[in-house]
Amino acid sequence: MNAETKIIYEAKAKVLKALAHPTRLWMAEQLVEGERCVCEFADAIDADFSTISKHLSVLKQAGIVVDDKRGKQVFYRLKVPCILNFMSCIESVIESQVKSQAALLK
Repeated sequence: MNAETKIIYEAKAKVLKALAHPTRLWMAEQLVEGERCVCEFADAIDADFSTISKHLSVLKQAGIVVDDKRGKQVFYRLKVPCILNFMSCIESVIESQVKSQAALLK
C-alpha cells in the first residue's frame, strides 16, 4: 500500500470510527430527517449538553456534520446526507448472522 492509498484508508476509518459509537450513530440517523439543535438531542437521550456536544464534535471532526450557530443555540445537520446509505447493508449482515445462529439452534 502506497502513502496516498494509506491516507485514503485512514480518512475512511476516521469516518467509520466516528459512527461506531451507538449514540453518534443514532444522532446521525436523526439528522437524516433534518437539522437538530443540541437541546433536542439532550432531551431525547437524557444526557447533559457537554456529553452531546462531545459526540457532535467527533462527528464534526470526521466531516459528517456541520453546525450553524444561531444566538445561543447550535444546530447540526448532515454535511453529506448519503453518509448512512450503507446502513441497509449492515442490517443485512446482522440479519444473516441471526439466521445463521438460529439455524445452529435447530
